Amino acid sequence: MRQASLEFLQRLVNTPSPSGYETRGQKVWCEYAAPYADEIESDAYGNVVAWINKGAPGPRLMLAAHADEIGMVINYIDADGFIYVRRIGGVDPAIMKAQRVHIHASQGTVTGVVGNVAPHLSKLDGDRKVPKIEDLFIDIGATSRKEAQKRVKVGDTMTIAASFEKLHGDLVIGRALDNRIGTFAVAETLRLLHEQKKKLNVEVCVVSNIMEEVGLFGARQIAYTLHPQVALVVDVTHATDYPTVSKILHGDVRIGKGPAVTHGGCNHPEVVAHIEKVAAKQKIPLQHEAISASSGTDTDVIFWTRGGIPSGLISLPNRYMHSPVEMVHLGDLEMIPKLLSAFALSLKPGDEFKVKI
Repeated sequence: MRQASLEFLQRLVNTPSPSGYETRGQKVWCEYAAPYADEIESDAYGNVVAWINKGAPGPRLMLAAHADEIGMVINYIDADGFIYVRRIGGVDPAIMKAQRVHIHASQGTVTGVVGNVAPHLSKLDGDRKVPKIEDLFIDIGATSRKEAQKRVKVGDTMTIAASFEKLHGDLVIGRALDNRIGTFAVAETLRLLHEQKKKLNVEVCVVSNIMEEVGLFGARQIAYTLHPQVALVVDVTHATDYPTVSKILHGDVRIGKGPAVTHGGCNHPEVVAHIEKVAAKQKIPLQHEAISASSGTDTDVIFWTRGGIPSGLISLPNRYMHSPVEMVHLGDLEMIPKLLSAFALSLKPGDEFKVKI
């Protein structure tokens, strides 16, 4: 991967952006995207759009990915200064104990740890229960509520203190790869399109949207505002190439074998067919997965906005999703901007995606 792109990815992943509090990450994204965009704008809640070829004939293509990550928020501080939390998005309490956390307080970052009872003081005979979110407590070294409140307050958010790291070869790990890899991919697509702008015949709006993890809210807002004629969403999907995961239930998706395209539900068949056609022409390997109803991504809300926006979902295989050690392959990731840019360059004025009846 190009060094400047890798540095951008690392900075993006390491910048905390829990749902509803994405501003820091959006600033990093805008700083990188600005040299390649005709114009960048944001809305009331912090969705960001970078335009290229703005005002060109339709179809207007939207390339979207969500900027937010899962996290926690302070809900209560007890008399001894221990902190209790609510979850932001799909936090798994079972893997939270004994983790370091960063609390994003108004005066700066406060480090804490999620308390864990030593095995000497607990039963080890199989009676230990999987914790619920209300069972977790955060220790910041305070001795009282008053002391803790000098440093943090109810409403402060927190993220796990885990950063981007190369594991081996092109495998990288970190928290929030879901879905910084998506906002990275659409920003890289913008860079590639900027290099080939003379060949671009349609208008493209590149979106880093907010609050996916808590209800797909940002995508609803920005898709309604932009009203594109076609949309491609980039997110992660579950790699199923490790022990205990059932391929019968969840399909066969492997790290290092290319991005995945989703079939069914919100994925417009003509858009999917065009993705496959472009990928074949560019010699980009695609993996395939199917859904029976919803995808669990922003595609679910974009496709029904304003009477129906033809949409497609392109996903990066990700092991250990919603954990501090999410794992992806940089080779898979690099293919996504190439695919998105080739898709954009393949469009001509007047093209439309419509089911043939």
